[in-house]
Amino acid sequence: MQMMYRFSRYRSQYAANLRLALPVMLTQLGQILVQFADNLMVGHYGGDDPVPLAAVAFGGSVFFILFIAGIGVAMGLTPLVGELFAQGDRRISARYLHNAVVFFTLLGVAIAALQYALIPFMHRMGQPAEVVTEAIPYYRMLLFSMPFVMLFYAFKQFLEGVGNTKVEMVIVILCNIANVGFNWLFIYGNLGFPEMGAAGAGLGTLLSRMMMPAMMLYYFFTRPRYRIYLRGFSFGCLRRRSVGALLRMGIPISMQMFLESSAFVGTGIMMGWFGSIPAGGAEADAAYGAVALSANQIAMTLGNCAFMIVTSIGAATTIRVSHCYGARRTGEMALASHASYHLVLAWNALAAIVFLTGRHWIPHLFTTNTAVIETAGALLALAALYQLSDGLQNVSVGILRGMQDVRAIAPIAFVSYWILNLPIGYLLGFVLGMGPQGLYVGFTFGLTVAALLYMARIRRSMGRMRRGRWQAV
Repeated sequence: MQMMYRFSRYRSQYAANLRLALPVMLTQLGQILVQFADNLMVGHYGGDDPVPLAAVAFGGSVFFILFIAGIGVAMGLTPLVGELFAQGDRRISARYLHNAVVFFTLLGVAIAALQYALIPFMHRMGQPAEVVTEAIPYYRMLLFSMPFVMLFYAFKQFLEGVGNTKVEMVIVILCNIANVGFNWLFIYGNLGFPEMGAAGAGLGTLLSRMMMPAMMLYYFFTRPRYRIYLRGFSFGCLRRRSVGALLRMGIPISMQMFLESSAFVGTGIMMGWFGSIPAGGAEADAAYGAVALSANQIAMTLGNCAFMIVTSIGAATTIRVSHCYGARRTGEMALASHASYHLVLAWNALAAIVFLTGRHWIPHLFTTNTAVIETAGALLALAALYQLSDGLQNVSVGILRGMQDVRAIAPIAFVSYWILNLPIGYLLGFVLGMGPQGLYVGFTFGLTVAALLYMARIRRSMGRMRRGRWQAV
């Protein structure tokens, strides 16, 4: 870090990072707005009944566990292509794209099969029976979308590697608009379609995700600049060396994302336990499980709005750092990294202020249930506490991905989220009787430890590169 901050030193770095990040931000914001619309429309469909919104929360949480693991594997393509792009190697970049298209699609099919096998176990996760019953049809629609999602991400991560983040923005926004329209048809049964409730939101998501890879393929085939990367493609293109490189980079990223997201998903599942497990000696209330799930879904939806802006800065950081890594420019790599830290800290400070000042009225947008509104407001206040740590750890992971130094990120995530975050959250929430708020305090602790450990790893790796040792260890 520089001893004294000078805006003039970082002006060009802010501009370069934001040029890449802004389209990703709009992409992520579009996805969050659809999630917001899903929850808003399902919440209003349920009215005073918290079960439909709780069903979407539970089904989405179970789906997300393996979904994010698959996305993590796909994200390993970006730093590999980014390094090659900086070095001007188009031939091997094309080979990686061909292998990614086939391998990631097959991986999506395998993940969908695993997700389908989880359905019988959803009744054994301690959730209210009526919530699980309504969640399964919604969850089933989501899992059918996995092969389409993974095919889209093969092209998306390749384009990010070559510095193009605008195409994904346009495609995702258009498909998200279609998703909202599908929701209007299928949740409420408009224009003669059947009224499906929560399952209708899942069907809308499935249809919109089928559109995404189709639009991406159309773009590649109609743009000569990118069509050349598909030259010579065949479905038998898989090569052990290329797939091995994708897995060596993607699996650690996948494990880190899985471990981090599982802390949030695990917390969401534990929210349902408040209906069956007494907290701090208090008598369990069966209805409170659905209340806690719904409140957590509201807080998480708002938290994801902030987090997806953070992930866009992290994605831009990975691109910038991977290009600097390929060109062996350590000085610019450090400046680009510091600039991303500045941007994310400014954003998360703003998000924390919004959560604190809006915690009393924002939940009213989602539901009329007074217990859900009160609990969600308390959770939003605590979500404000972990915003800065969340931003720092995410950008740090983006830096490490760009440097292809991914070996340590999964062990750090394991210690931060599984050894510290979840047990501390359970201790505070159930044993010490803090309720849902205790689970959120666990987030703050885990995210802070992760941020500190990732930043220490970056300092070590930067020093190694300055000494001329460029291969990640």
